[in-house]
Amino acid sequence: MVPRHHLVPVSIALAAATLSLAAASAEASSAPTPALAAAQSASTPAQYQLASVCPSTVVVQTDWYPEADHSELYELAAPDGQINTDNKWYTADLIAHGHNTGVKIQIRIGGPAIGDQLVSAELYENTSILLGYIGTDQAIQLSATQPTVAVVAPRLESPLEIEWSPAQHPTVKTIADLGKQGIKVLYFNGAPYMSYLVGKGILKASQLDGSFDGTPSRWVSSGGAIAQQGFATADPYQYQYTIKQWLKPIAFQLVSELGYDPYGDSLATLPANVTKYAACFKKLVPIIQQAQVDYAANPVPADTLIAKVVTAYNDGWDYTAGAAAFAAKAQLKDGLIANSPDGVLGDFDLSRVNALIKAVAPIYAKEGKTPKAGLTAQDIVTNQFIDPSIHLPASA
Repeated sequence: MVPRHHLVPVSIALAAATLSLAAASAEASSAPTPALAAAQSASTPAQYQLASVCPSTVVVQTDWYPEADHSELYELAAPDGQINTDNKWYTADLIAHGHNTGVKIQIRIGGPAIGDQLVSAELYENTSILLGYIGTDQAIQLSATQPTVAVVAPRLESPLEIEWSPAQHPTVKTIADLGKQGIKVLYFNGAPYMSYLVGKGILKASQLDGSFDGTPSRWVSSGGAIAQQGFATADPYQYQYTIKQWLKPIAFQLVSELGYDPYGDSLATLPANVTKYAACFKKLVPIIQQAQVDYAANPVPADTLIAKVVTAYNDGWDYTAGAAAFAAKAQLKDGLIANSPDGVLGDFDLSRVNALIKAVAPIYAKEGKTPKAGLTAQDIVTNQFIDPSIHLPASA
C-alpha cells in the first residue's frame, strides 16, 4: 500500500471525480434501476434465490453512518426502499447482480445511533441481526466473552488512520511523531488498535482521550491542536471541502502501516449462525463478494443511494455524492478494495490473522481482556462460504 502520512493532494482528483460522478449519474438516470431490471427478468438464477434459505430480511449492523466504506451493502440494496429516520434503518429488496433475491436487506447504522456500542455487543443483544462489521482485532479481543466468526472480508485493508493538522504540527510526519511530542489523540473508547499502539510504545496512554464522538467539534475548537482517529476514505475530503469550520488539508497515516493489520470491515456473525444459516451463507457470501466487484466497476448507483439515505436521516453526518466519489476512488487506488494475494476478493489469509492474534493477544491480556485460550484464526474467520472464482479484474 502507498504510504499515506503525507498531505493528501485531492484537489485535482476531486474535480475529476465529481465531474465523473455527475456524468455517470446522468447516464444512470436513463438506465433501468436494479429493482426494475429484476422485475423485467424472466427468472432469477438459482444462485441468487435466497428466499428458501435466508431470513426474509437480512439485517446487517454497520459500524458508522452510511458511507462508501459500506459500499457492498448499498450495492445490494434496491434504491426504492424504506428509510426509517427514527431507528436509522434502510430496508429494501436485496438485489444480486441485477436479480431480485426474494428477500430484503436492512442496513442499520452504527456509531452514535447505537450509543457508540461495539457491533459485537449489538449482535448479542439483538439476535435478529445476521451480520455486522466486526474487525478481526475486535473479534480477538472479545473472543472469550462475545465470540464472532467473520464470513467475508469485502475489503483487503482497513482505512483506519490517525490525522493531524499539518499547519499546527509541521514537524509531525507519522503517528510515532505524535507519540514523541505528546500530542493529545482523540479516539473511540474501547477501540482495540489503540491498545496495540500503546503496547508497542508508539503512543502513550497519558496522551489518549477516549471520548471521541466522531464529530469535528473538538478538532475545530482546538484549532487543530489535537489529533484524532479517522478514515482515509472520508476525512481528507470532509475536512478540506465540506466541514465549513475547517476547509483546510489534513495529514494522516494509516494504522496498518505500523504492523497492525486486521481485516477492519469483515462481515461477521454469531458462531451458532455459521451452522444455523450455512445454506444461506453459501449463497449470500458470494453475492456479497460479487456486489463489491460490481461496485468497483460502477460505484455511482450505490454512492447515490448512500447520499440519499444520509440526507434523509439528517442527523448531523455530512456525506455528499462528492465525498462518496472520493471514497470510491481512494478504496481502489490505495488497495482497500482489492483481491487477496491468492487472487480472490473477500477471503481471509489465515496466516495474517494468526500473526495479528500473536501480536495483540498479550496486549489485551495485560488489560484484563484475555482472548480465548488457544485462539487461532479458524475460531474467528472462515472461508467455507467463499466463492474462489470471484475477483476484481486485473485492471481494477
